[in-house]
Formats: sequence, C-alpha cells, structure tokens
Amino acid sequence: MCGFVGAAFVPEGAHVDVDAGLAAIVHRGPDDASVVRSGSAVLGFVRLQILDLTVAGRQPMRSPDDAVTLVFNGEIYNHHELRDTLRAKGYVFRSRSDTEVIVHGYREWGEAVIERLDGMFAIAIWDAREQKLVLARDRPGKKPLFYANGALGLVFGSEPKALVACGVPLELDLDALVPLFAFGKPHAPRSMNRHVAELPAASILVARAGRAPAIRRYWTPPFHEPREVSDGEAIAQVRRLVERAVTRRLEADVPLGAFLSGGVDSSIVVGVMAKRHQSKVRTFSIGFEGDHGFDETVYARRVAETFGTEHTEYQVKPASFELVERLVHAHDAPFVDSSAIPTSIVSQLTREHVTVALSGDGGDELFCGYSRFLAVEASERLPWAARGAATLASRGLGTHGSSLRGRVGRALSRVPLPLPDRLLSWTSAFGLDLRGVLTDDVLAAVDPDAHVLENRRLAETFRRGTPLGQVLGLNWETYLADDLLVKADRSSMMWSLELRSPFLDTELVEYVARLPDRMKRRGNERKWILRRAFADMVPDWVFTRKKMGFGLPLGAWFRGELKPYLGDRLARGGPLDAYVRREFVDKLLREHWANEADHGLALWLLLTFDVWLGTLAKSAPRAGDRPGFPSRPAAAGTGLGGSPFRLD
Repeated sequence: MCGFVGAAFVPEGAHVDVDAGLAAIVHRGPDDASVVRSGSAVLGFVRLQILDLTVAGRQPMRSPDDAVTLVFNGEIYNHHELRDTLRAKGYVFRSRSDTEVIVHGYREWGEAVIERLDGMFAIAIWDAREQKLVLARDRPGKKPLFYANGALGLVFGSEPKALVACGVPLELDLDALVPLFAFGKPHAPRSMNRHVAELPAASILVARAGRAPAIRRYWTPPFHEPREVSDGEAIAQVRRLVERAVTRRLEADVPLGAFLSGGVDSSIVVGVMAKRHQSKVRTFSIGFEGDHGFDETVYARRVAETFGTEHTEYQVKPASFELVERLVHAHDAPFVDSSAIPTSIVSQLTREHVTVALSGDGGDELFCGYSRFLAVEASERLPWAARGAATLASRGLGTHGSSLRGRVGRALSRVPLPLPDRLLSWTSAFGLDLRGVLTDDVLAAVDPDAHVLENRRLAETFRRGTPLGQVLGLNWETYLADDLLVKADRSSMMWSLELRSPFLDTELVEYVARLPDRMKRRGNERKWILRRAFADMVPDWVFTRKKMGFGLPLGAWFRGELKPYLGDRLARGGPLDAYVRREFVDKLLREHWANEADHGLALWLLLTFDVWLGTLAKSAPRAGDRPGFPSRPAAAGTGLGGSPFRLD
C-alpha cells in the first residue's frame, strides 16, 4: 500500500518535478521514497511497508535486465499462486513481495498479467524495450490512478495533487459541475481539474510515443448474467468464498485489525477474523456525541464481546468538522459523502494501533443491502397505469420537507421515471434537474442534462439483467466507485492506513452477482443469502436490528454548533456565487435552519465545494477558458491556510 507519481515521453527540456509530486502524497507512503529514471520516463514511489519489509521489496522495482520498471499501489491476494506458476516457468524471485510477481508476470504475459491479478491495485509499468507505458486499475476501482497528457508528456500518479505538484496546471473543468451536483463526484475519466483524467476502474491504458493513449475495459461485474442454483449450494458457496476472502486479506508483516460497526457486514468480517487470525483481533469503532440516532458503538461493543476482540472506540464531536478542509485537500475535490469525517477519524484512531484494517465495504452493494434497491426494483414491475397514479398521489402529498408526507410524496414521484433516472434520484443531493441550482453563466457553458444521459449510458451494460440486476450493476458503477471507494481510500490513506475489503473479492463478486434475485432479497428481507450463510456464527440480533449506516447527524449539527461556520462559509459574496444560484443557497439555509426540511446532504456538498474553490483560487486565477464566463470572486475562505479551525 503506497503511492506513486511519474511521467513518460517527457519532451526534451521539460521538467517534471517528481520529488515535489512524491512530497504531496507522502501520507500514502511514509516509510521510504525512491525515484528511478529510464530513458524518457521517470517513476517515483513512496512506500507504506506491509509485506516484505526489507529493501528487496522496494519500489520502483525493475526486472533483472532493467527493461521493465514498475510502481504499484495495493495488494495482490493471489500472488502466491502466480509466484508458483512463474517459478515453474523458470523465473527467479529475490523477494517475498507481490510487486515482483507483477514484474515477472508482465515479462511472461505482457499486459494480460493485469487480468490474472486478484486484488486492489493501481499499477504503472514502463517497458523500455517497446517504449510503452501501461497503466491499470483493479476491478471495483479501490485504488486511484490519475493521468495528464500534455506539455510535460504523460504524467500519472495516485492523487491529482501529485500531478499538480509535478507541474500539471490546476483549473476547474466546468463540465464537471453537472456530474458533481448529480453524483457527488465526476465519473471517470473526468475529474474536477480539466487537465487531469481519472483512469476508470477495471481498465488498462496503453501509451506509446506520438500516439494517443488507448484505454480498454477488461472486466464488468456480471449482475446482468443470473444463473440458477439451489439454496443449499449457494449458501455453502457464499460461506466458503467469504471466509476465503477474509483469510486471504490477513497476510501482513505489520499489525492488523478491523473496523467494527456492529452491523451485518463488519460483524461477519470480524467473526471470520476471530476464527482464522492467529492472535486476538483488534477492532475499532466510533460514535457521535449527543447520539442523534447515529451512534452504533453499543452494538459494536456487543459484537466485540461475542468474538473476544480487543476493542477501541472514539466519540465524534461537532468540532470534528475541523477535518472538512483537510478532507477536501485529501479528495482533491468537493465530495458529497460526509461520512468521510467518521471514516477519517476511525482511520486515525486505528492507525495508532495497526497498519492494516479490514472493513465491510461492498457488502451492501453486492448482497442488496439498501432499501432503495427494493423501491427502485418494485417500481419497475408496476404497470404503467399504476405509475401514473403514483404521479397524481405525489402531487397531492407534496414532495418537500422531511415529514412522512413529504418523504412518501418524493418516493411516489420517482415511480414513473426510467430505472436509471429513478436510482439516481434516490442518491442525488440536488435531484435530476439542475437548472434551478447552477447559475445562468454555468448553464450557458454546459449541458445541464449530461448527468442523466451519462447515467443511462452506464446502465446500458446491464440492460439484459433483471430489474434488480440492473439496479445493482448501475449502483456498482456509480455509487460504489464514485462515493464509497473514494471515501475509503482518501480517508484511510491520509493517515497511512491500508484498508482491505473482503466483500470486493473477485471470485466472491462474480459468484454472488450471478445468483438469482431471490437469494439477494426475499420479500422485504435484504441480504437473504448472507444472513443464512453466517447464521451459526453471527448473533441473531445483528441480523434483525435496524440498519443505520455510517452517517453523520448533519442536520442537527448544521442547526446547532456548526450553524455559524456553515453560515460564514456559504455567505453571499463568496466564490460559490459564480457557480450556484444565490437564491437557491439562501433557500436551503433558511429551510434547514427553520427545521422545515433536512438539507444536510446538499449543504455539505456546497460546503466542500466552497472550500475547494478557495483552494483552487490560490492555484488557478481563472474559472475556465470558456468565453464570457465570469471571473471568480475573491474567495471567502482560503483553503487549508484559511481554516477557521485548528488543523493539527
């Protein structure tokens, strides 16, 4: 688990400041740093030592003939099997690291080695003989990889800030605003910086001098390919695959623990760890001061007692919002998921004791854990007459406010929408129509319907599946990739903590994705098969208690202790006014503070956008190169340096 930055095809006379790029991401690898140059390429690496702590595991790693140079962020869980295969072919290994397996694997299979890897990874390979650069990301997109193809050659790295430190310009991409306010993050390959692209998950980029980079996708989760299987066979196989996935993620030469919420997924992970780990499992949880219905520590404690773990917990106070600017810096962008705050705090707490932690991420996405999945699926099965009736009923109830009447009205208003639009409407902070959100100047420069069209395009991959298969597939491509995995990576790596997710294991995903719908949900019971597979291990109350999720009491905090901070950041005359309608912002604040509606999610996204604009203003004096677009007003806040909180 580490970070890297580099460049290929660097023009003569150009300077790529790789040292500055590494300094910008030293949090990803505080244990070592190294730079290797090979012809027109340079690769730099910062290391977080996890496996083979000797110099033999150091990166950048080169093949014995120096023809191949590689940097790699992540973990390969099938590296022992691949090592045995390569040894049988005559390859000699000098280390125990999984990195060397990729080096020799590339020499044997070329780019096809990527499809043989099972794990989480972002990889850059420089092939000096063929003068070729290969970039690749893991299947779900756990590990990030960004690149910029411009005057400095093809610059690449683990985080956008590393590229900017190398000399790549930082400038807002106006076209990113529509997906930002719809999805909470631009979908790859777009990023917030118009000069930087994100390599999509499960993709390989190949670049050669004088040619445009070619990108191909090598894997898709098979939610659209259901297969029949008996209940008994499926239950046994799910149990086997989950236990195998957890066990494979216990390999480390450093201390290891787990996040524990007391919910289904983390409890299963911890239960298997307690069964398979050689020493007592360390578990970590956080709660919220004042509760507000979000604190799960009491459940986590009970699970910890059940499995005999060494348990540590922490209480989050509203003052923990001092993390907001640090987290925006970590994300290199505004972002919608406020649970990055508790994720960051539990990561910091965990890192004080261990270097690697397992989590339950991906369990809901794979096994159908969200009630919105059932709502979207059920609507798809309704006849058109019933959908029309739902529209009329929603008009009668109204769709505003946080009352039961308003929530039911909003749910009914979504029923007639096409499936991709319906799913997006459940998760979008601002809804499907952004014309009342973005300013006229922005709307004149962008397509306000781009997010709807993009979402429908992503859904096309799964259109042959059942309605539930389509929902799970589209959610995998958007919410999992653009929200959960980004949050998990940035919030943990900012504290140099490696986070592993057994429920994203390739073999497990490919098996469960193909299971019939009845095994993922039966009636209104979600995660049907996962509950049966571990009924003898996990206490029954874990399965029957109400799902809470890893959220924040944003609504209460924005009306209480953090009201002054929110009001100052979103005040009239700030940088936000160039992009978001002032009357819209004022309406959100007024309704939220009057407790007429809960706009916590939308206000959070606006808050992080405002903070990011303040940071951007120091690096990029212009809003973009679109003719006629207004100059950016002076920032009300100044990013990391202008935080109203102490950031120590």
